[in-house]
Amino acid sequence: MPTFSLERTTPLPPDVAWRRLTDWPRHAGAVPLTRISVLTPTPTREGTRFVARTGFGPLAFDDVMEVTVWRPPTAGEGGLCRLEKRGRVVLGWAEIEVRPGPGGRTRVLWREHLRPRLLPPALDGALEAASRHLFGRAVDRLLSGA
Repeated sequence: MPTFSLERTTPLPPDVAWRRLTDWPRHAGAVPLTRISVLTPTPTREGTRFVARTGFGPLAFDDVMEVTVWRPPTAGEGGLCRLEKRGRVVLGWAEIEVRPGPGGRTRVLWREHLRPRLLPPALDGALEAASRHLFGRAVDRLLSGA
């Protein structure tokens, strides 16, 4: 059951970094073979639910998530979003935090705890390395506006 974290510093202001990181449909463009379906009406808030469907054909699985903490950044203060993973295959949580950094930059911290139901603990190290790489690229892409 790996837990990992990623840190990034971006020249974006906190509110822009926040919007890019919490625009759930945009994650589909940043995570390969993934589609996003938001199940609740906008705007995002505590209780918002969405599904990330990853894979293709019979090899796809749903990562069902619910926003349980939603504190967007305000002037001079950071923001925090916590997602609880409630799917049949993937359990755990993710946190996205943005906070003002030096020189008008923004510090981004992405923490994630994965509990896949079907993988044995012996594969935790490989899952952590793959997840760190995949989510690191996704965060970079989301922040770049791609």
